[in-house]
Amino acid sequence: MQTKAMMASVVAGVLCAAASSAEACTTTIVTRGASADGVTYVTHSNDAFSSDPNIVYVPAKDHAAGEMRKVYPAAIAWDELPEYNCFNYPRLVAPERAEAYNVPGGKRTKPLGEIPEAAHTYAYIDSDYGVMNEHGLMLGECTNNSAHLEYLEPKDGRGIFYASELGRVALERCRTAREAVRLMGEMIDAYGLWGTGETLLVADKEEGWVLEMQPTPSGKGGFWIAQRVPDGEVFVAANQFRIRAIRENAPDQIFNPNLPKMLKEAGWAAYDKKGNLDWVLSMKAVEDYHPYFSLRRVWRALSLVAPSANLPAKVKNWDTDAYPFSIRPDHPLATGEILDLHRDAYEGTPFDRRKGDNTGVFASAYRYGDTKWERSITSRTIAYTWVTQAGDKLPSPIFWLAMNAPKESVYIPFAVAPLPEAYTEADRAKFDLTKAWWISQQVTVLTRGYYSALSAEVLDVAHASEKRSMELLANASGQTADTFAETLRGNAERALSDWRDLHGNLLAAHDGDHRIDYDESYVPKADKVIKY
Repeated sequence: MQTKAMMASVVAGVLCAAASSAEACTTTIVTRGASADGVTYVTHSNDAFSSDPNIVYVPAKDHAAGEMRKVYPAAIAWDELPEYNCFNYPRLVAPERAEAYNVPGGKRTKPLGEIPEAAHTYAYIDSDYGVMNEHGLMLGECTNNSAHLEYLEPKDGRGIFYASELGRVALERCRTAREAVRLMGEMIDAYGLWGTGETLLVADKEEGWVLEMQPTPSGKGGFWIAQRVPDGEVFVAANQFRIRAIRENAPDQIFNPNLPKMLKEAGWAAYDKKGNLDWVLSMKAVEDYHPYFSLRRVWRALSLVAPSANLPAKVKNWDTDAYPFSIRPDHPLATGEILDLHRDAYEGTPFDRRKGDNTGVFASAYRYGDTKWERSITSRTIAYTWVTQAGDKLPSPIFWLAMNAPKESVYIPFAVAPLPEAYTEADRAKFDLTKAWWISQQVTVLTRGYYSALSAEVLDVAHASEKRSMELLANASGQTADTFAETLRGNAERALSDWRDLHGNLLAAHDGDHRIDYDESYVPKADKVIKY
């Protein structure tokens, strides 16, 4: 029989899990001048236990004059909202948006409001958050905590936009990052925000912007500011606001001109040592596991691309200015290096997650339990990771997609076009080996169980598959956009088939525990024999 105290503990644990489910994403911009091939990249890992793994193609559409666009809620913002038929899976039931959102037996999601529809909307790839559109507009996302207001639930009379739906409107209507930032700012001012503090990365083939937003306590309007990433540099965000001084009339910043006044009237305005109104300080951008949950990932990503900067791994406070907004890499980054950023677990550093307590006999890079370990870029909670790229060297913009954590998975490139059926109608609660999520999950779970024995082999197979995809891309010049999309779909079918076979090959080669060798560098000391 459960006591009231036990029940309270269970409820608190459930609430904690729900509240933190979306608060663990890492996202980066690699500007065209920082990449080896001269194209812009945006990366994002969706690190929520509760996320919907379906990747959806939303086609371009023409709309009649006077038509209205419904604005829907999202469970990924915080938790499910049954009163709006808004659940983790399916994340959206809205047949007018895309065929994949006409979910059999699903209750139609109720909108929070409506806005005037555009005469024409562009095709784009959608997930829990929008990915990219046909013109190469790219998005990334991470959720941020503010000590002022952790979460504002949706209610009548409050804002109707959460960052996920805001980004989709931008993908539907905009071709450039600057255009998208201005549109989303206007939408925040006009229709208001609900949910959590958010960072959206917004980029095109020319430039990248960081848009950060926070609901107001009233739900009217919202606090928002955007800053451009200098060309030739790399930006990273990991669940904490990153923009600092608010500079009026600065060509590399866009914000509501009333932002300074709004912050003062709310009693949130805070200033840095030079007297500048400071966005991070004003938001009280606290961390979950200070200072290891967010800032250490920022340190690690910046240090991986620019080790010569010698950035300090340890800082005293969440509001440190020890890490720059963005950084110039020591060398232009190749596609493979960018893909591998999301596979990092602090290997070779004092924070190497394969070492120390709770790693187990197979030196797992993932930790379990309530201890506040350093949160690494890779995580056992990752549902999928995308890496988008836009430039002039391919027939159309593309995105690389890895289901589960890419450390035990493979990236596969796609165009903004209909996807193979393996990527739609997947349910994480129903095993189905025709779906990419489950094909990946088989290898992921096996690898994590025997981490030090299998992870290197799995990564070698992933890198070989990704190399074949890169060779395919290198030979794609001259193809039409439709032919290119079909080529990538065929490549995906092959990659998924190879990955399905990998699970069986690993089982056959290693035969359970019988032929799995421990890595000598991780073998724990033998237990002491106690004589009685």
